[in-house]
Amino acid sequence: MGANDRVRVGVIGAGSWAAGNHIPVLQARDDVELVVAVRKGMDALEMLKDRFGFEHITEDYREALEHDLDAVVVGSPSVFHHEHAKAAMEAGANVLCEKPVTIDPADAWDLDATAKALGRELVISFGWHYRPTVIEAKRMMTEDGGVGEIEHILVAMASGTRELLKATGAYEGSATDFMPDWDTWTDPAMSGGGYAPAQLSHAMGLALWLSGERAKDVFALMNNVGARVDLHDAISIRYQSGATGVLSGASCPSQAGIGDIADEPWPRHQLQVRFYGSEGQLIVDLERDFLWHFREDGTDNKPDLPDHAGLYQCDGPPSTLIDLTQGKDVPNRSPAEVGARSVEVVAAAYESLRTGGLARVAGLD
Repeated sequence: MGANDRVRVGVIGAGSWAAGNHIPVLQARDDVELVVAVRKGMDALEMLKDRFGFEHITEDYREALEHDLDAVVVGSPSVFHHEHAKAAMEAGANVLCEKPVTIDPADAWDLDATAKALGRELVISFGWHYRPTVIEAKRMMTEDGGVGEIEHILVAMASGTRELLKATGAYEGSATDFMPDWDTWTDPAMSGGGYAPAQLSHAMGLALWLSGERAKDVFALMNNVGARVDLHDAISIRYQSGATGVLSGASCPSQAGIGDIADEPWPRHQLQVRFYGSEGQLIVDLERDFLWHFREDGTDNKPDLPDHAGLYQCDGPPSTLIDLTQGKDVPNRSPAEVGARSVEVVAAAYESLRTGGLARVAGLD
C-alpha cells in the first residue's frame, strides 16, 4: 500500500469508546475509508452508519473481515480481543487493539507472535505514549542516560471510573448516545476485573514502555466497596531485574479534576510514574504536566512542556495504525509486547488476590 492510498478500515466492537474516539479520529482523515462497523444491535449500527458513513454494518465480525480490509480497530469486550484481533491479522489487516490487549497473558503473547509471524502491525490503545510528556520521558530514559540501573518504580493513578465500575453511570469521553454496556466493564468474565484492567493497564503500559522492565512477582490487595469488581488496588511488584515497585489505583467520581481545566474535553487523570535508580531519578507527573530528570552526573532537567502535555488524548494510536498501514516511517509507541507485559501484572494481581500470597508471573521461573 502506498502512502497516498486510502486505507480500508473496519471497526469490530464499535461501542461507546470507539464511537467517541477512534471512529471520529479516523473519519477526520482524507486517507481513510470507513468500510464496515460491527457491534451488537442493529439500531445502534444504523446510527453508526448514518453518523460516520460506514458502507456496511453487521453483527458478525467474520462477515466484516470478508470486505478486504487494510486495517481493523478492535474495541470489543476484552474477553474477545484475542479472537477478534487474531482473526483480523490472519485476514490480512493491521490492527489497533483496545487495552487491556487480552485477559490471559498467554493470549496477549500469542497476538504479539502472530503479528510478527505474519508481518502485521499491531498497535495497542495506550494514548499517553503519544503525548509530549511521555515522548520526552522516553527520550530521557533511552538517550540521556535514564536513571542508571532501575531500583524502584512508583506508579499511582486515580481516574473518574467510580460510576462506571459501580454500574451507575458512564465515563468522560464516551459517546453520549452509545451508553457503555456495564457487563463489559463489571462482569469479570467479560472484562477480566475492574480498575486493574480498565485503568491500571494504562499506567503499567506506560511504566513498562519507559523502563523496558517485566514483572516477576506480584502481591495485591483490592477493595470492591460493594461493587462486582475492584474499585481500588494496592499492588507490590518485583521485576525481573530485581527492582521493586508499587502500583496504586483508585476510582474517583467521574467529574473529578484539578485546577482550571473544567472546560476541556477530558477530566485530568491523576497519574504519576517515578523511576529511582543507581544514578538518578525520573518523575513523570501527567496530572501536573511536570517532568524532572535528575542524575548524579549533574543533569537537572525540568523541561518546558506544551500546555496540557499530560492531558489524556487517544488520537495517536488510530493515527499510527493508518500511517503504518500506508508504510510510513513512524514509530509504534504502543507495541503488542508492552501490552502483554502489562496484562501479566494484572493477571498476577488477581492470582495473588485469589490465593492471598505472592503470585509469580506465568511462564517465568
